[in-house]
Amino acid sequence: MIEKILLAVSGLGHAEEMLKNLKEIPSIGQAKVTVLHVVPSQATSAGMTTKLEEGDKIIANAVEYLGLDPSRTVTMLRQGEPKDVVCQVADEVDADLIIMGSRGLKRLQAILSNSVSQYVFQLSSRPMLLVKDDIYVKKINRIMVAYDGSDAAKQCLQLALFLLRDIKGGQLVLAYVNKNLSGKQGEVALAAAEKDPVLAGAIAEAKKQGVQTRCVTSMGKPGEEICRLSEDMSVDLLMLGSPDRRPSVAKSFVDIDRLIGSSLSDYVRVNATCPVLLARTVG
Repeated sequence: MIEKILLAVSGLGHAEEMLKNLKEIPSIGQAKVTVLHVVPSQATSAGMTTKLEEGDKIIANAVEYLGLDPSRTVTMLRQGEPKDVVCQVADEVDADLIIMGSRGLKRLQAILSNSVSQYVFQLSSRPMLLVKDDIYVKKINRIMVAYDGSDAAKQCLQLALFLLRDIKGGQLVLAYVNKNLSGKQGEVALAAAEKDPVLAGAIAEAKKQGVQTRCVTSMGKPGEEICRLSEDMSVDLLMLGSPDRRPSVAKSFVDIDRLIGSSLSDYVRVNATCPVLLARTVG
């Protein structure tokens, strides 16, 4: 399911660490990797030459650090607007997953500072793994999926099971946040969770693939609760679905309302204390 990965690099950082951990997972170990560095336009030709030379070094350092198989690795040094180029290259290589570093800027701040990761997520329909500068990247063992039964959540579930089925001792955590939830909050016994109409199908799918599963439920503001639960459960990777609500005519424009409004994915991207994989269903 993840056969082609696009890694956008700007210098050795947590995105490279994340990919190194992912490559240790058997189901993803043989994936083809494109390592991309984008050099923005410079005022002078001398400045561009310098930046291109720096870019070559950044790519070489990333490839050396990751120990990538040359036969399954492509390196690209491109010029242009980073957020546009990343989207273009993702389409060129038909990436199943984009991995990028993120400064974790808040909504309006992300717009004003021209946040590359935020815009790429807005403009691309491909799953995107964001790794903030201020988090600790751990070996992947426990994956939380924010699950509400939506198509986007189901896509995340399939990605999580794809990774976990080959991880010895791997664990899936299904987190269900419901504003109208009544009764027990916190971890729910699997037998009880199997009776929940939202969680039952996900649990059955995980069982079919032999993946150990735990369930936690909560009520309140979804973004805050998802971040809290992921920290309480010490997860190594958080997966969140983000339905694309833009009409097809507006696919080429950034959804400013989502950027400065109450976007769940944006809140989690900024506040989660672990790497976040955002997946979008396109209508």
